[in-house]
Amino acid sequence: MGAKTGARLEERWRDILAVHARTLGEIDRALHSYGLGASDFEVLDLLATATPRDGEQCRVQNLVGRVHLSQSALSRLIARLEKDGLVERSLCLEDRRGVFVGLTGKGRELHGEVLPLQRAALARTLGE
Repeated sequence: MGAKTGARLEERWRDILAVHARTLGEIDRALHSYGLGASDFEVLDLLATATPRDGEQCRVQNLVGRVHLSQSALSRLIARLEKDGLVERSLCLEDRRGVFVGLTGKGRELHGEVLPLQRAALARTLGE
């Protein structure tokens, strides 16, 4: 790879990081008054789309590759959301190591309330 190609790739990478940082900041500002940040919303949104009805749950392990958090950071975030009454965790009966997480009614209601704010923040930062 030539120096020019490398420089162009690095410039593209920095542009991607800048858009990502601006977008997260915009989402954080939009959801701050609801006590949520961008990562909180992302987990709620994944659970809302993965579990269409109350009582259905998703394995925590299935979320690990879909959010930009380490497994330990995701576990702490889920614990905080659980403390706030937005999600509930339970053990998988077939595999005691597995942990399920699902939205509570309160979590589903909050997700529906803030979804338009998150989408508007995406539209502002991504220009659509």
